[in-house]
Amino acid sequence: MTETTRRSVMLGAGGIGVAALLTACGSEGGGTGGGEPAAEAPASTPSGSPVAGKKEALAQTADIPVGGGTVFKDKKIVVTQPKAGEFKAFTSVCTHQGCDVGSVSDGVIVCPCHGSKFAIADGSVTDGPAGRPLEKKEIKVEGGSIVLG
Repeated sequence: MTETTRRSVMLGAGGIGVAALLTACGSEGGGTGGGEPAAEAPASTPSGSPVAGKKEALAQTADIPVGGGTVFKDKKIVVTQPKAGEFKAFTSVCTHQGCDVGSVSDGVIVCPCHGSKFAIADGSVTDGPAGRPLEKKEIKVEGGSIVLG
């Protein structure tokens, strides 16, 4: 039995083989190859997790104490509430040597590694050895939730 190659089929069938091949490759289906339109992404995932592009809440506003804040180590963010209803966010990475800040108390964000302290209102250094403020992060308050923004 002889081996059939694509070249022999195309040469043997002449224009019919070429036409069939071009028809199969040139469907109108947006590149899916089957002439069917590409499926749209689902509006939500089966697990109920947020859809891509929808922002996940960091915290509820009620969870951030007035005059204090909360460190979100997994997100590398600290969220503060200097005055009632005013929320700020900063990186939780200390500008001195890159340690993660550990807590927020008495109106300051505290780094446990070398004792640097930062103001909860603007991230500025209130006590060294850090020489630069914490980097600001964008957040939004949506309803009762705080989201990265």
